[in-house]
Amino acid sequence: MTYIPAENEGDPQDEPAGAGLGWAARLRQGLSKTSSKLSGGIADLLLKTELDDTALDDLEELLIAADLGVKSAAQLASVLATARFRTTRDATEVLTALAAEIEKIIAPIALPFTVNPANRPHVVLVCGVNGSGKTTSIGKLAKQLKSEGKSVMMAAADTFRAAAVEQLKVWGERTETPVIAAETGSDAASLAFEAVTKARADNTDVLLIDTAGRLQNKSDLMAELEKIIRVIRKVEPTAPHDCLLVLDATVGQNAHSQVEIFKQAVDITGLLLTKLDGSARGGVVVSLAEKFGLPVHAVGVGEGIDDMHPFKAKAFARNLVGLT
Repeated sequence: MTYIPAENEGDPQDEPAGAGLGWAARLRQGLSKTSSKLSGGIADLLLKTELDDTALDDLEELLIAADLGVKSAAQLASVLATARFRTTRDATEVLTALAAEIEKIIAPIALPFTVNPANRPHVVLVCGVNGSGKTTSIGKLAKQLKSEGKSVMMAAADTFRAAAVEQLKVWGERTETPVIAAETGSDAASLAFEAVTKARADNTDVLLIDTAGRLQNKSDLMAELEKIIRVIRKVEPTAPHDCLLVLDATVGQNAHSQVEIFKQAVDITGLLLTKLDGSARGGVVVSLAEKFGLPVHAVGVGEGIDDMHPFKAKAFARNLVGLT
């Protein structure tokens, strides 16, 4: 095991893409593919007809195509089936009503990530398939927690991939956060044990543990996650205090199967959603809320260090349908 202390890399490449934009503009830009699909489709629909039964069926299909899910799409379409909307040709009126209903669905799961100060460290196990943006999300989360005045440590327990370890080290340098790492192929549970021990000895506020995400062999993945939890509880019986699942928004409804798989291995406490900027499937947040009810703590709309922010229901709902 190696302990890599925090350093200030000072690399100008750390400047996030779109650094001149505020978060609201980044979110709007990130959801533009989904919002164009929805707002454009609804505008085209209303140019042709009023919201009769046939048009409402078309609207429901449009919502499903944007990955809002069958149940949520049916629920939203039913709201527009009322007499108030039957004769409208005003797309903004329809989009405003849709945004309000979407907000109602997702508001209960829009919860910021919080740390219990009674836990020192507050141990966070971070899961996700390879390529979901898991390691990057850990780095961004470390930055946010440090900006709140918390001390943070990271552990590279995805020992299966050398690239994952190196990537976490880079994020450690960028965020001035110490990283616990080991050689490629080392036992992940042993590394996690050492990390909890070190974080406890240093009185660290938060320990973020990166884990492997080899879905092609689910039994190995689950066994490793279960072993990590079993081993770290020898140091801290209440750990992990959170298990966060990182989901790539571009996979759409496949995100549901990822939640199901990881829930079999660990008690998922919340979600981090990434890559909204590369997706026309931002509506998957709505279907995830309806099906699982898991908190969505943050959404990411880029690769920059400041491109992940707490999930806000109203802003997300309005931007999702193309309203500012």
